[in-house]
Amino acid sequence: MIAESLAGKRIAITGSTGFVGTALVERLLRSVPDCELVLLVRDGKRTKAAKRVEKELLRNDAFDRLREQYNGPDSTESFAEMTARRITTITGDVSSDGLGLDDDDRRTFSTADVVIHSAATVSFDSPLDRAVEINLLGPVRIAQLCHDLGVTPHLVAVSTCYVAGNRRGKAPEVLVSDGPFDIGLSWKAEVDAARRLRSDNDALSRQPDQLARFRKEARTELGAAGAPALAAKTEQLRERWVRDQLVEAGRSRAASVGWPDAYAFTKALGEQALTDTVANHGGDVPVSIVRPSIIESAWAEPHPGWIRGFRMAEPVILSYAKGLLSQFPGVPEGTIDVIPVDIVVSAIIAVAAVGPEAAPPITQVASGGINPLTYRMLIDYVSTWFGEHPLYDPKGQPIVLPEWRFPGRGKVEGELRRANRVLGWSEKTLQALPLRGKQAELAATIETRRAEVEAATQYVELYGLYTECEAIYQVDNLLAVDQMLDDVDHEVFQLDPRIVDWEHYATNIHLPAIVQHARVKTTPGKSRSTDRMVRLRKQVLDPKRHVAAFDLENTLIASNVVESYSFLATRRLNTPERVRYVLRTLSEAPGLLRMDRRDRTDFLRHFYRRYEDAPIEQIELDVQAMMHELILTKSFPEGMRRVREHRAAGHRTVLITGALEFNVAPLKPLFDEIIAAEMTTTDDGRYTGEMKSVPPTGETRAQLLEDYCAAEGFRLDECVAYADSSSDLPLFEAVGFPVAVNPETRLATIARKRGWLVEHWSKAEGAPKPLLPIGPMLNDRERRRRFVPSGGGR
Repeated sequence: MIAESLAGKRIAITGSTGFVGTALVERLLRSVPDCELVLLVRDGKRTKAAKRVEKELLRNDAFDRLREQYNGPDSTESFAEMTARRITTITGDVSSDGLGLDDDDRRTFSTADVVIHSAATVSFDSPLDRAVEINLLGPVRIAQLCHDLGVTPHLVAVSTCYVAGNRRGKAPEVLVSDGPFDIGLSWKAEVDAARRLRSDNDALSRQPDQLARFRKEARTELGAAGAPALAAKTEQLRERWVRDQLVEAGRSRAASVGWPDAYAFTKALGEQALTDTVANHGGDVPVSIVRPSIIESAWAEPHPGWIRGFRMAEPVILSYAKGLLSQFPGVPEGTIDVIPVDIVVSAIIAVAAVGPEAAPPITQVASGGINPLTYRMLIDYVSTWFGEHPLYDPKGQPIVLPEWRFPGRGKVEGELRRANRVLGWSEKTLQALPLRGKQAELAATIETRRAEVEAATQYVELYGLYTECEAIYQVDNLLAVDQMLDDVDHEVFQLDPRIVDWEHYATNIHLPAIVQHARVKTTPGKSRSTDRMVRLRKQVLDPKRHVAAFDLENTLIASNVVESYSFLATRRLNTPERVRYVLRTLSEAPGLLRMDRRDRTDFLRHFYRRYEDAPIEQIELDVQAMMHELILTKSFPEGMRRVREHRAAGHRTVLITGALEFNVAPLKPLFDEIIAAEMTTTDDGRYTGEMKSVPPTGETRAQLLEDYCAAEGFRLDECVAYADSSSDLPLFEAVGFPVAVNPETRLATIARKRGWLVEHWSKAEGAPKPLLPIGPMLNDRERRRRFVPSGGGR
């Protein structure tokens, strides 16, 4: 009956690139072969709507059966030909009035016989204004557009069972506004309030004290990364603050009127707004509402365990399997109302097929009322399965599952917040220490652990109310629709939740599917992260790369500008002068370190003033000695070898350093180009202590490399950059292949988050290790030597 009823019909679908939408499109193409689809899809930032359908929808593994069927030897057309014939993509957005359609797409939309509206912001922590624009006003805009176009398609709107709110007992298939718990909310007033909240919080975020706080947080995270990087991070933090305020506003407003979160709250108001809008237009557009409960992986269609993205239960289950969660709020005997996605899709299609005259106004698709899965049953299935199929830690050891407990939500949230405070304090302390390389990895590990604790806290806050929910959703209308179907439909479109065997579903379908989907470690033996580093290393040395750019200090040598200056400044001093120099430098060290962390360019300008009046001839002579006695002894052999490997691969090698040009001149044979700090000179052959131009640090390095590539015809996305500090973040973000070498704490954390190649290079064994970075004492004659200025100032 379903296939016949929908044959020749044009079905418009919103939300087709989402979880339910993908399964819906696949099932209609496969099981209703004579229908056509009109997909309303937003343009992406860089991808047009039609291309998104091709890449994000039709390439999904949900369509493997169709691909196999149409690309087989017996098919008269290919999968691509079939989808091109049956699918029309129109560009639009349910958060825009008129759906943002142009005239041509309005005409295409007007030809639809059925409109299935499944687009939604399904995140439980959406900002309130976004949830209002999409979940509340989205269905209204579709009904309004139909009225404006003078068309009356059957509108099937996908909602959620959780519009019933925080109630106990039976939740019938009626509008909340028609039930006994209606509190008379005005959906129009809620829309106006949410929009005001956005503008009010945006204005608050621009107050001077707030902007100063965002900038301070940006500097704490990025260090001396340069003004553009800090500005971008500051703006990102401002926008995140506004979003967080709107998320909290959504939670608070929803809780104050009896809903678990903004998602359920705006969906409930959306149903009310839709029915009000249609009624105001004389009921011209027939509406059927389908309310699923928690939608999870497929029972059978398009294949058992199919899932797109993680839903509600997966993050909690995987956190437990990883040993991160041992408790979660909930009632052990309470019902976790889960429904496989293919049952939901079957119900949506069946409601569309029986038509507006026969379809109930509201159809709930849920399991709790007729085939309940209790919280304790789920935990038993999960713990038994992961006991037999454990996940493994990076060292290859099986993760022992903790004993699950069912505490109150407040207790769990308190424990997680305390853990987060301790980890936050530890991370802040380590970031203040001058750690780098493998020592700095500890801070990155703590940051990762803190992120996991924050995620667990978020799960408890978001999902705790759902696991404590004791509403039982009635499905009388669903079963009535099922009775309208014939035997063929019952075989192809299974609507009855009683077909699901929960133990079989959990242990043989759902858990194996999410483990595969999550790509977690499921085999013993050490982590393959080292293999990943090998792969990344091969990528940076691939002959396809164009340029390899290197920092110098702590990247190729374990030295810095202070040590270089100290070597040159003390080489011709006697013992008492050396002692005074060392004591003075040690007393200045904390201030120099603070200045360096604040702004690398300012630090270099300040420090290089010490070269004022230094004779050029003397510096050139002493630099040769410094190269052999300091630089080479502190070099990283692996780093020098990497430079040569890049040259052997045909790459240009560029040294970009804040060190002074004359100090790195002996390294010229290693590099095709050296870009270093340059100092002006006097007419009598002395250095002035003043820079010719901005020292190449921070964002300046990125600009210099970009200019070099533009001049030489190279592409930045084919460049490799090696550096050690978060101040080099602009350079890392400019190239296609960043490599963090012996990273300091901030960079170690950033590199781990972004999956960059990390190298730990060390000095050669047996190299001298002087107690102080000062030059060896010369004999009296050489020490007293005087250099005659040569002239030729610059």
